[in-house]
Amino acid sequence: QVLLVESGGGLVQPGGSLRLSCVASGFPFSVYAMTWYRQAPGKERELVAAITPTSGDTNYADSVKGRFTISRDNAKNTVYLQMNSLKSEDTAVYYCNAVGATKGHYDNEYWGQGTQVTVSS
Repeated sequence: QVLLVESGGGLVQPGGSLRLSCVASGFPFSVYAMTWYRQAPGKERELVAAITPTSGDTNYADSVKGRFTISRDNAKNTVYLQMNSLKSEDTAVYYCNAVGATKGHYDNEYWGQGTQVTVSS
């Protein structure tokens, strides 16, 4: 059974920080690229950050560069999103996503159920 279980969402004031976690099971985590997406009400889902399976290369949306950091721990099958200097426009449901990145897995894609992040005073 494939599972992506998220935690760490909640309410935070502008300028504050949150750390999201996503624990994966049921597939070979170490050969999957991991990403975080977010979706605000009335807006399209957008890619926030991505990290490659082994090298740990990362990419970020321009809106979060310098504030967010994605990381992974393959021994724990976990991907993290550290969010600092949060702004009201970061308010959204954040989703964990896994994409196969090796032979036999390229067509595989899995999603978590999402966790709410609200930035408000």
